Amino acid sequence: MKKSLLIFPFACLTWFAQAQTPAGGSSPITNAASTAPKGNGSISGTILDAANQQPVAYATVTLLDPTSGKVLDGALCDDAGKFKIVKVGPGTYRVAVSFVGYETRNIDNVRVADRNSDVNLGAIKVNGSAQVLKEVTIEGQRALIEEKVDRTVYNAENDISNRGGDATDVLRKVPMLSVDMDGNVSIRGSQNLTVLINNRPSTITAGSIADALKQIPADMIKSVEVITSPSARYDAEGSGGIINIVTKKNTLRGGTLNLDTGAGLRGSNLGMRGSYRTGKMGFSLGGFGRSNYNTPGSFEMTQITPNGRTFQTADTRNNNIFGRYSFGWDYDINKKNFLSAGVNYGIRNGRTLQDDLSITRYQGDDITGKSVQNIRNKDNSGTIDVNLDYTHTFDKPQRELSVLTQFSRNNRNSDYLNYMTFNSQTVPNHTRNDNKSFNQENTVRIDYQTPIGKNQLIEVGGKEIIRNVTSNYTTLIATGNGPFVVDDKRSASNSFTYNQNIMAGYLAYTLTTKNNYSIKAGSRYEYTSINANFRSSDQGTIAIPSYGVLVPSVNVSKKLKAGNSVKLAYNRRIQRPSLQYLNPNRQFFNTTQFTEGNPNLSPEYTNNVELGYNTYIKSAAIYFTAFARNTNNSIQSIRQPLAGDTIRTTFDNIGLENAYGFSVFGSLDLSNKLRINGGTDVYYAVLNNNNPSSDLNAHNEGWVPSARLMGNYNLGQGWGLQGFGFYRGRQILLQGFQGGFGMYSLNIKKDLKNKKGSVGIGAENFFNTSIKIRSEITSPTLSQISVNERTNLNFRVNFSYSIGKMSMDAPRRRNKKSVGNDDLKQEGDNGGGMEGGQPQGGGAPAQAAPGGAPAPRPGGAAPAPQGPGARPGAGAPGARPAGGGGGSWGR
Repeated sequence: MKKSLLIFPFACLTWFAQAQTPAGGSSPITNAASTAPKGNGSISGTILDAANQQPVAYATVTLLDPTSGKVLDGALCDDAGKFKIVKVGPGTYRVAVSFVGYETRNIDNVRVADRNSDVNLGAIKVNGSAQVLKEVTIEGQRALIEEKVDRTVYNAENDISNRGGDATDVLRKVPMLSVDMDGNVSIRGSQNLTVLINNRPSTITAGSIADALKQIPADMIKSVEVITSPSARYDAEGSGGIINIVTKKNTLRGGTLNLDTGAGLRGSNLGMRGSYRTGKMGFSLGGFGRSNYNTPGSFEMTQITPNGRTFQTADTRNNNIFGRYSFGWDYDINKKNFLSAGVNYGIRNGRTLQDDLSITRYQGDDITGKSVQNIRNKDNSGTIDVNLDYTHTFDKPQRELSVLTQFSRNNRNSDYLNYMTFNSQTVPNHTRNDNKSFNQENTVRIDYQTPIGKNQLIEVGGKEIIRNVTSNYTTLIATGNGPFVVDDKRSASNSFTYNQNIMAGYLAYTLTTKNNYSIKAGSRYEYTSINANFRSSDQGTIAIPSYGVLVPSVNVSKKLKAGNSVKLAYNRRIQRPSLQYLNPNRQFFNTTQFTEGNPNLSPEYTNNVELGYNTYIKSAAIYFTAFARNTNNSIQSIRQPLAGDTIRTTFDNIGLENAYGFSVFGSLDLSNKLRINGGTDVYYAVLNNNNPSSDLNAHNEGWVPSARLMGNYNLGQGWGLQGFGFYRGRQILLQGFQGGFGMYSLNIKKDLKNKKGSVGIGAENFFNTSIKIRSEITSPTLSQISVNERTNLNFRVNFSYSIGKMSMDAPRRRNKKSVGNDDLKQEGDNGGGMEGGQPQGGGAPAQAAPGGAPAPRPGGAAPAPQGPGARPGAGAPGARPAGGGGGSWGR
């Protein structure tokens, strides 16, 4: 496969990587003409950009014979620009440094005095070069999956099967992640996670992460990063992990404009993005829209309570329009000071409909009543995020100060309307719920890092989040064909305001030893103050005590021979309840069930232990992780039958959750044209709500598996073929289970002349037209069996084209940092997590937890499928709400 490259040293990087050598360690060059004298000596140093004093990550360092110029040995720099060539004998050598966009730097007369001498060359500065090299040919493919020191990276831009989809489709292919049919994401069963966009949070995910992912077109995504065990630098919130979605950017000089569009049976998309860079300033502008349509479904449910039995059936439809628009700006004030700013706006217009919801009530075998309902749910929102960030670097390499700020606000209208008839007669009780809400966050963060000696790094910083959320909810009823009037019940209409202030400070220490051990330890303290109140004077202010928490973390890794490594990590996390759990607004899915929050919830506390190992066997890479996790004070749902056949679901801190499992992932190159990636995640979940009531006490346990397999084949002459398959096993819930399902797709793409664009065709689930999921919920007072069916057969055509021309600009080796708020347990457990990705080249490499994710959150894997009375996208009784709907709000 021919690729026009501006950067020839990338070929060298691939060359070294194939030698299966850890970054920063000795990396023998297989084509070396001769070998350096052997000994126990070493040559080390740090490669820096001469213009801004920032590390040059992954630069190639070559050891040469000064007389003949023959290659003797070499090494690859790590993220911090450090390298070390080991087992060097006595002698005099030449050291050459090369990397994309830089002039080659030669250091002569490097003398190793004896067999045990350690030579440190200190800081080696290299100058940028704008030279454009001739086209070269590289045979092979860039990996779809990459395992880095602190994260797993899925390179979405290399997967043509993503064309025309959205972020939900992309995340199904990422190791360690599981996505249900409604788009709710989990990491090995835990939905206590944070989704970031370019290392930044957004209130776009506050109402529902599932809805937010549908607003991001797959064509816009460059890669997805999964970070599972952050250090003290990151927010204490979030026991699951971070999903960082990196969108396509262009930092070259000049201007481009790209068009992406697609049309299919179930949805269409249209997007444009452009960028322009000149001098010290860069601009980017993007706009993307996506519509979902023609997505019919159906469900049925049998519900048994002490008061009788009901049977429900309904047809469903979903129609959604999503959009996301962005403007970015960055400016290099001088070689030590940098500014960046951005504005993002997201919009959602969604409607879910339940047609002819039929409810039949029984007492024994006798029918006691029938009703038909038509439910219309509208969920519209707009989100704006504005950030301004400043970074200052110092003369001393890796010393840096940054000030990061962000303002974010989400305005949302989430309303539902329920028309009912009873025995073919109009019932004077049509119901409407209007919920107008907003979620506003103001965040400022200060970080400082400085090296100590040659192999240590200190990080210290602080952060404050000021959050305000307000929900104004009103329930109205209509008599016959009359107008809707406000329901006079105090619990049905009110205004709820929740203010939260979080102040945090952290200290982290990193040590890298000569024998390839890396240790990162630290601690973070967070203090939370809360006040909440109702507009109604009868309910007034809610007394919620302030609290502080200290969360330690320790990560240890050891680099072994041939690029293998082993990692061990422990961390303690906190999970605050998000406002979906706190909001007292009653969300009626139909006349037989409703959910309401509990404003008095307190946080969960979790302990995580992970052990990971990765190895390379010829052309295969294998990653293994074992994990254990314990959560106390867990937030779990309580379901109680009320008068008649109505089920009430609320939440309380009553749960204990344990999980133990493992993950295996592998990547195999069968040839330079064919690559296969696949893996499985398996864990054993144990759930117990510890409720003293015999009617409400619940316990459940069992195995939860999932698996994925994908293949990528280069047909030549611009043609490419990709296939993907995914299976999500049965999920264990506290009071039952949710059935599993599978998905698969096949895609083919043809690049246009000069790779200015491409055209492709894709198909999903083409052997079966729908997916059925069966779920059960059981307790001493409640039994539910429901079956969800959704049409999933899809064909689509995609087209993309690019105009404009870019030229090479010298790479800027500075950190790209941003604010991250990751501190809430979200709807459907989709909360928490940790902020941002690790710094890109500004300091010693952060050591991740052992090659995988923490133990899952049992029972949080997915909400129970919606029953006939549930709004599509919302959990049935026995499940946490999953995706907006009447009364859901804010973060």
